[in-house]
Amino acid sequence: MSTDLLHIASSGVRAARVALDVTAQNIANAGTQGYVRRSVQLSELASAGGFNRIGDLSFSGVRVVGMSRAVDSFRQAEVRRTGADAARAGAELGAYQNVEAALEQSGLFSAMTGFETALQQLTTDTTDPALRAAALEAARTLTRTFHLASASLETAAESLQFSAADGVEQVNRLAGELGRVNLQLARSTPGTADHVMLLDSRDSLLGQISGYADIATSLAPDQTVQVRIGGSSGPVLVSGGATDSLTMATAADGTISFATSAGAITLSAGSLAGQGQGLVMVRDSLTQLDGIAASLIAAANTAQTANTALDGTPGQPLFGGTSAANIVLGLNTGAELATAPAGALAGSRDPAGLTALRSALRGNDISGQIDALLFQVSSATQGRQITSEALDAIAGSARLALDAQAGVNLDEEAVNLVRFQQAFQASSKAIQVASDLFDTLLAIR
Repeated sequence: MSTDLLHIASSGVRAARVALDVTAQNIANAGTQGYVRRSVQLSELASAGGFNRIGDLSFSGVRVVGMSRAVDSFRQAEVRRTGADAARAGAELGAYQNVEAALEQSGLFSAMTGFETALQQLTTDTTDPALRAAALEAARTLTRTFHLASASLETAAESLQFSAADGVEQVNRLAGELGRVNLQLARSTPGTADHVMLLDSRDSLLGQISGYADIATSLAPDQTVQVRIGGSSGPVLVSGGATDSLTMATAADGTISFATSAGAITLSAGSLAGQGQGLVMVRDSLTQLDGIAASLIAAANTAQTANTALDGTPGQPLFGGTSAANIVLGLNTGAELATAPAGALAGSRDPAGLTALRSALRGNDISGQIDALLFQVSSATQGRQITSEALDAIAGSARLALDAQAGVNLDEEAVNLVRFQQAFQASSKAIQVASDLFDTLLAIR
């Protein structure tokens, strides 16, 4: 009896010690990102009966079956999905904010209204050198603001392209690490500490990849994972230890596209998708900005060349170039402004040419076009802000739901710590009792 008691008690000590170790790991990693609460699986230890007791069972204590994680694959998938949506919205919002800042901080609208104001002031005396010089300087300032706005948008595009290229590199790095984890999982023993750590690593890598792109996962019986990028119908990125590479191509208009060896893919979530959409916004804004610059050049030059300069010569084009990036001032002095009508003599005070220039600018509504572009970008940015905040809230709720189920509750772990300490002490006391009984039996004569 004493030997059976000793065996039972020693098994209890071993089980309690393992449970204490796991509890300590939970407490130590309560704040560790990606850590999933662990527990020890115990089962009753039974052995066959003694002599002439075939089929009987002798209950011989407890054994440690292994460790398990408090994980819910559905909630993990929800965290990845909502996180990918939030990452896309965040990246897209950042791009829209950069476009808005590029246009507003360039001062394009105020430069255009300043040019129009200078032309209006010139109508008071079209021969005044100071007023002519002011109008020409306002035109030069306008060309510079077009340059600044265009350059700022190009800088925003380059930043997005750089971030996207880095994101593609990170996806490939994470996919390679996930492939190696898959190989280790296939060789590890379920229920062991190493196996549980590998599962944590697997889930962490999946979460990181989903921050860059939308993925679909499927688990094999050995807990290795297959990952498809671009959704459930997308190509396989990781399968077992094998991985494919994500690539990015930049088009002539600055937009980007993605592909694997299986062909082109469309990303609908993750920061890469948001950066791709942001580059579309930059491209469209640049196209509109170039259109406004071209409209300004055409309107001003048509009026300027149809009238007469201060020295009586035919007017020359006011602006050169074809876009916001290359628009330049075509005149050298204020005297070259064609403020008089065609055929007028030198020094004419007739403002018909100036009136035609102002009418051409109003007729093409250059200021209105600039204002409409700014309003369009601002409205789109505000809409993206609302969307991003909503998706962040949804992703946060999904994360909280997962943490409530898989996270470490310190109060619960404190109770477990006391419970397993008492179990350890009780089993140790049983060992002592068994030893005393054995000593007592040996002492009987």
